[in-house]
Amino acid sequence: MSKTVMIVDDSGSFRTVVKLALQKAGYAVVEAVDGKDACGKLDGQKLNLIVCDVNMPNMDGLSFLRHVKTTANYKFTPVIMLTTESQEAKKAEGRAAGAKAWITKPFQPSQLVDAANKLCV
Repeated sequence: MSKTVMIVDDSGSFRTVVKLALQKAGYAVVEAVDGKDACGKLDGQKLNLIVCDVNMPNMDGLSFLRHVKTTANYKFTPVIMLTTESQEAKKAEGRAAGAKAWITKPFQPSQLVDAANKLCV
């Protein structure tokens, strides 16, 4: 059975790049356009990993991350923040909220797949 990754990013083209890299590596992918949309998709389905942007409309990535960590089915799901944000303060906020990795855009798809392979259990 393939492992499932949720991609949360408000950029459609960016979601496509991430989705293609993950699908090529054998992952199934669920897409969400922002944190609010992603919350609606946390419906009990098994997610092995969440890849999330920080800056999004409606609900930003850090708010979504905090929500995930309070949701029983997903509190142990690893989350990779994939974002243009590179300030140490943002990274520290992400770690405090429960992010397992922080990848700064622009990024190499292989870098994301490597991180996914390490974190997906």
